[in-house]
Amino acid sequence: MSGAQDTICALASGPPPSAIAIVRISGPGVRDICAAIFEHGVPAPRKMVFGRFLDVSRETIDEGLGVFMPGPNSYTGEDTAELYLHGGAAVIEHVLDTLCAFDGVRLAEPGEFTRRAFENGRLDLVEAEGVADLIDAETRAQKSLALEQLGGSLSQSYQSWRGDLLEAMALLEASIDFPDEEDAPDESDGPVAVKLDMLELALAKALDDDQLGERIQDGFRIAIIGPPNAGKSSILNRLARRDAAIVTDIPGTTRDVVEVRVKIAGQVVWIADTAGLRETRDIVEAEGVRRALERASASDIRIRVSSSDTPYDHEADEGDIIVLNKVDQTRPADASGNTIFVSARTGEGIEALENDIERRIRAFTSGRPAPVITRRRHRLALETALFHVKQARQNLAAGFGAELVSEDVRLAAQKLSGLVGQIGVEDILGEVFSSFCIGK
Repeated sequence: MSGAQDTICALASGPPPSAIAIVRISGPGVRDICAAIFEHGVPAPRKMVFGRFLDVSRETIDEGLGVFMPGPNSYTGEDTAELYLHGGAAVIEHVLDTLCAFDGVRLAEPGEFTRRAFENGRLDLVEAEGVADLIDAETRAQKSLALEQLGGSLSQSYQSWRGDLLEAMALLEASIDFPDEEDAPDESDGPVAVKLDMLELALAKALDDDQLGERIQDGFRIAIIGPPNAGKSSILNRLARRDAAIVTDIPGTTRDVVEVRVKIAGQVVWIADTAGLRETRDIVEAEGVRRALERASASDIRIRVSSSDTPYDHEADEGDIIVLNKVDQTRPADASGNTIFVSARTGEGIEALENDIERRIRAFTSGRPAPVITRRRHRLALETALFHVKQARQNLAAGFGAELVSEDVRLAAQKLSGLVGQIGVEDILGEVFSSFCIGK
């Protein structure tokens, strides 16, 4: 990103045209800008005022509301102002051109306001990610998860574990610093072992969550599988309520994964139509079958479809949803008791299928503790921290020197520090904040 001493500005609301446009300004030049463009000069701190906004030639940009929030008690920790104007394209262009005409003022880059909040200690890195997740949230479950993260619940867990590691490291360092004290190692080994045991349990429990947080954020995965011409694509179209997949009577029409995004049980769900499962010498179709099996293996729910004019598939895995399609033509008597009878052509049975999917999605999320891990970055860091905690505990039990044990404890603490952005995060800051919108 460009220099932090620049004053930045951006449209912080939706694109024009809109009823209201919010323009945000942050940086060392905000007070001078307010004095120049606000009709009545710099407003009293945190008091919204109404008046005209003027450009450098004293031409009226618009009438609206303005508020000035001096740092450090602002979102970014810097002097900040917000302008509330009419949301027309001409108004927005005029005000941004006016702002960028001041020395040291430029348009903000994606996520730069929140990055400054992080760099000025207003948010840690996990909370900053919560801001991005809250903006992107499409369901109440995603919103609730993002609010918990923004509120610091995840950071508190990470900081608590890091604090325990630092305490363990201090005890180990004491035994290193005072090697002549015969009882120093004995006095430190016990408390260190207890802390490492507790940390190992806590980290393992956090990781043993079936990736619920990531599933809520990214969406649950459903794969529709079965032999060619069983009606998989037609069922996908019924569930999507649109013609998402091509449907023909020719077996093997679907040769790649076709995926649609829907909401079921208040959750984002990705439903994938896959190539028909059969032996084939066609190289393209064989690749489609391979991808179908791969997608089925990685899915949370599998819908195994066969049709009434083909033998029933008895090789379904436990937990699969068994669907028998084309029952408007014939209804076999040998299907298992948990089979859902469907006619993709008439719509019969689709509601029952949707209800079964909804029940299974709710089963994933109900009765479980709130997830700690919401991103892959968090999971990888916690997995590495757990590895080092286990190594430290094993080395301590084996009687290795405090220096070796302390090094693994330090590495575990370093991973947790990197999670919240206290050390070693410069290489990931660009990736984290580049996903934000411009005005945030």
